[in-house]
Amino acid sequence: MPRTSVPAVARAPRDAHEWVSFEDEDEERTWRFDVTFLESRWTCIFGAGCQGVLTAPAPELVQGCCSYGAHFVDEEDAERVTKMIPRLTDAEWQFKDVAPATLIERNDAGDLVTVLHDDACVFLNRPGFSAGPGCAFHVAAANHGEHYVGWKPEVCWQLPLRREDEVGDDGYVTTSIGQWERRHWGDGGAEFHWWCTEEPEAFVGESRVVDSMREELVTMVGSKPYNKLLAYLDERAERTSKGVRLEHPVVRRSAKKS
Repeated sequence: MPRTSVPAVARAPRDAHEWVSFEDEDEERTWRFDVTFLESRWTCIFGAGCQGVLTAPAPELVQGCCSYGAHFVDEEDAERVTKMIPRLTDAEWQFKDVAPATLIERNDAGDLVTVLHDDACVFLNRPGFSAGPGCAFHVAAANHGEHYVGWKPEVCWQLPLRREDEVGDDGYVTTSIGQWERRHWGDGGAEFHWWCTEEPEAFVGESRVVDSMREELVTMVGSKPYNKLLAYLDERAERTSKGVRLEHPVVRRSAKKS
């Protein structure tokens, strides 16, 4: 009698994320949100454990993800930031008096980027500067009592959130809001020694990403979709109050190791 093979028992994927989608009442669009990431306790740990995105750990440089300069989304993004540059003071921007005349250029790939100065973004203040290390636009926004969303390049204030629009043949748009991963950076992402959304050290925030990055999310999707997302998460919390929510896979892997 021939033997019958016993099918292998499937295991739940360790990198699973939960997503929610809903239709937009005002336009031909579906919104998709990565609930697992948005409910996680991820937080930016720039200068507090971030190892940077070079090919080796370099926390002492305090460059975060600014080592390669900022890539602008489009010319409008670059123009908006260009208008903010004259507002930066000597106390806010370390290289104001020594920066090259050209601060934004097109790289070999044709992308608009900020130029580099001393091997990092020209607008990145370094350790030892009176205002401390970090983005000059970030410092200036705080000094003006404004949110940095209006000052920094889009990719800089959005990180690690990522918006992706898929347009169908009929013009219908599906917009996804999730987290930046190495693969989104192309071949260069694989060379990063460290990337924050895959390291448990960055999941130590006091609040959910959907709360701590409210301003960024509202700017990315609008207040109406954002409020609908919050309403869904509140309703979901009631439904799962007696159960266990799906933790971010980075946190799950870390717990398993310990």
